[in-house]
Amino acid sequence: YCQGLLEIIRKEKIDVFIPVSSPAGSYYESLAKPLLSEHCEVLHFDAEITQLLDNKFTFIEKAKSFGLSVPKSFLITNPEQILNFDFATDGSKYILKSIPYDSVRRLDMTKLPMNSKSEMEEFVNSLPISEEKPWIMQEFVKGKEYCTHSTVRKGKVRLYCCCESSEFQVNYHHVDRPQIYQWVEKFVRELDITGQISFDFIQTEDGRVYPIECNPRTHSAITTFHDHPGVADAYLKDSKDENEASLIPLPNSKPTYWTYHELWRLTGIRSLGQLRTWINKIFQGTDGIFQVNDPLPFLMVHHWQIPLLLLGNLQKLKGWVRIDFNIGKLVELGGD
Repeated sequence: YCQGLLEIIRKEKIDVFIPVSSPAGSYYESLAKPLLSEHCEVLHFDAEITQLLDNKFTFIEKAKSFGLSVPKSFLITNPEQILNFDFATDGSKYILKSIPYDSVRRLDMTKLPMNSKSEMEEFVNSLPISEEKPWIMQEFVKGKEYCTHSTVRKGKVRLYCCCESSEFQVNYHHVDRPQIYQWVEKFVRELDITGQISFDFIQTEDGRVYPIECNPRTHSAITTFHDHPGVADAYLKDSKDENEASLIPLPNSKPTYWTYHELWRLTGIRSLGQLRTWINKIFQGTDGIFQVNDPLPFLMVHHWQIPLLLLGNLQKLKGWVRIDFNIGKLVELGGD
């Protein structure tokens, strides 16, 4: 893979390599960085940073070391750690998340402790928890969920957006949440990194901010910059000075959605009010991929890439969970 990238860079005389990675792919692009950096700029993290940020537990520990707010978190390598945990004394609710990326179980929000010890024992023992596949037990924080995307150069946030989020959110519109930006700004400054980084946050009613996950790669929310003329400079140029503001989406920029996601949501509409809301979303927003002057990406993702993935899945008789049209992905059990 690394050699293949190098051949493309040499042949096409590439100046800058900006990965748009899957959870698994981002690590391999980090491994390629030393080789590629001799021939072009690589806007991506070193392998050790990618591993640190991708690991839900080490990420939280690093943020904590910077004096930033974090939820209570425990590394779990054996189900007995959970069953022997003193939930009564601790007093908090917790959720379990796999540290290795799990495209299906990542949506499981089962709260601990459960109603009975036997029920909790059955649930915990059903999970593939081991030294090789560690999990994190993380405090469940009540509040509003947000996602962010940041493009960072030398520890400075050059481009930033923050959107309301949920377990499965594919509609993006920038909102101003200063406490979240301040958290992100301090984290990337302390780590002094260059690349693309996204976070998921919970903000409580009193304004406190808690990170729940970090992804060292591009986020779909980058589409909120679909009409901003300054994106290229933010990616390719360093800040002119310490006081230069981060680029954010234009105030009148339309929210983004994915047409085929929205068509699927039509199947869940049960009232005239829901239909009006859906219609307003379509007319007030814009598709995250489609452009009149460049329709090929939209056509290829939806009518070539996704059908090929479905065909390949059918041939393997593997089964699938859902289609993520926003990233052109078929979510499969055990996939990335």
